[in-house]
Amino acid sequence: MIDKRVIYYKTKEEIELIRQSGVVLGKAHAEVAKLIQPGVKTIDLDRRAEEFIKDNGGIPSFKNYGEKNKQFPFSLCISVNDIIVHGFPSEYQLKDGDIVSVDCGVKLNGFHSDSAYTYPIGEVRQDVKKLLDITKKSLYKAISEVKIGKTIEDVSYTIQTFVERNNFSVVRELLGHGIGRDLHEAPDVPNFGKKGRGAGIKEGLVIAIEPMINLGKKEIIEDEDGWTIRTIDGKPSAHFEHTVAILNGQVEVLTTFEHIEAVFKN
Repeated sequence: MIDKRVIYYKTKEEIELIRQSGVVLGKAHAEVAKLIQPGVKTIDLDRRAEEFIKDNGGIPSFKNYGEKNKQFPFSLCISVNDIIVHGFPSEYQLKDGDIVSVDCGVKLNGFHSDSAYTYPIGEVRQDVKKLLDITKKSLYKAISEVKIGKTIEDVSYTIQTFVERNNFSVVRELLGHGIGRDLHEAPDVPNFGKKGRGAGIKEGLVIAIEPMINLGKKEIIEDEDGWTIRTIDGKPSAHFEHTVAILNGQVEVLTTFEHIEAVFKN
């Protein structure tokens, strides 16, 4: 897989602006986390995130994203159970045993950040718990591979081998991405690949890494709304995402789950 688009490497000042965006994003995620429980409508999660982002000087990156005739109508992608990504917030009430991925982006001072977290609702099955655990661990294993001298597909390979060793499947059609002034920039960051392929990792690279991992088959289908992507077999899918940068020769995570996880410690 060769991505021939131009990669825009960021200055230290630009990375700091993305980090500031990521702070608002992390806190917006926490506001959503405070509401997540059986019985809550997913549209209420969307409303709270949008309100918080705007109150803190940001713009929801996802709202009205896309081409003129196909724009995403919400601030959050809320993907329940077999929905992998791009699910629409709705009147659906979360129930015990569900899992829900909340994907959010914030634009602040001209720069975007992007992250996602998948929550269990009440008691979930053991195999689904393992899916969440492995997907989240695959994200951090990928981040540990973001090093100068490595390539994008070194990161991809790390995700794929870890996930498949644990008997889950990696979605092929949906990718991580570069990020900065635009929400989606070069390079693409697949969750599968071969060592040594893809763009070289250099100082100033900023990417969103986002494993999307299925309990069952890797194949996907798209709903008639043109956005919602589901597993082909109706089995659950999990999604975790961080925005990361190479700064001073080291990887730095510019988004955070700290605020989310603090909610559940209280």
